Amino acid sequence: MSDTSVPFLDIPREIESLREPLTYAIQRVLSGCRFILGPEVNAFEEEAAEALGVRHAIGVNSGTDALVIALRAMGVEQGDEVVTTPFTFISTAESISLVGATPVFADIDLATFNLDPERLPEAIGERTKAIMPVHLFGQTADIDAVRALAEERGIGILEDAAQAFGATGGGVSAGGMGTAAAFSFYPTKNLGGCGDGGLITTDDDDCAERARMLRGHGSKGRGEHQIVGYNSRLDELQAAVLRVKLPLLESWNEARRRHAARYDAALAGRSDVSTPAVREGCKHVYHQYTIRVTDGRRDAVRERLTEMGIGTMVYYDKPLHRLPVYAAGDSSRCAGELTQTERAAAEVLSLPVSATMTDAEGERVVAALQAALDG
Repeated sequence: MSDTSVPFLDIPREIESLREPLTYAIQRVLSGCRFILGPEVNAFEEEAAEALGVRHAIGVNSGTDALVIALRAMGVEQGDEVVTTPFTFISTAESISLVGATPVFADIDLATFNLDPERLPEAIGERTKAIMPVHLFGQTADIDAVRALAEERGIGILEDAAQAFGATGGGVSAGGMGTAAAFSFYPTKNLGGCGDGGLITTDDDDCAERARMLRGHGSKGRGEHQIVGYNSRLDELQAAVLRVKLPLLESWNEARRRHAARYDAALAGRSDVSTPAVREGCKHVYHQYTIRVTDGRRDAVRERLTEMGIGTMVYYDKPLHRLPVYAAGDSSRCAGELTQTERAAAEVLSLPVSATMTDAEGERVVAALQAALDG
């Protein structure tokens, strides 16, 4: 990599900066020889619950498992429907399918990329058991509007907060807004482990008890298997790693916001680019800084940035309703036209915004992007 290149994400840089405390944490687990649901998981669950302002935090094997188990803990089952967004990663809809329910796709708000609450009434039917908004790219969805409709219809809310640890809306943390929430600790996340990991949060005691049973083979205690569950437990080693990183997360998220502000300022006033909109009262954590490049130029701009050594990604060029697993229509349904989703898929481009990126690298991204747009 040349001195002028800027990677999209630099995990080795983050790990190197934490090598000593991470090594100590891992050695602590090895010395204790407690590898499954031991003191590290217990401590991390308590620390995460306190950080998010929730009563319960339940560590599981992955973000996908967190979604699946949370859905089941909320009572979603075969034959139910769950309304969600088609503009997200496959695990959102996949988790719905894995519990035997049907994902129903409603369109997004193009400005925030999150589920558009105004499209929910046409998506909700007699079989709807829950709504699953996604806090996409690190900004909370409009949960107040979602909650008003959910309470009116008597259905639950599961937050897919995989990309939004530390984000807030109206002073409430992602993870504490719905009936339950699911987080991912995949290594690329703002709070990432050194492997897979996930977390379920809830203020509902019954939901929490059921989630804990489900993660451990449906058991309340040794030999007390009451329901069919899973083998899905957050690993002690991953919990120890996450405990090192959790106290640093707010400063890391603030660094992401600083980089995002630089991009916002540099792109202000341009008619060929739309920068991420932040809803009033929201604290965005910029898991991704995602612009929209209009006039069909996204791919050309991305190619030019690649030539200049600037790493970029496209999330997501194929919405869920166009993936082979859901395109046939018998495993999902769409609530009306998904016009804004289709437009987003053709225009979005994510720029480097990691906490380890330097200000000088941010300036190089700005210069390269302006040149690519003007070229």
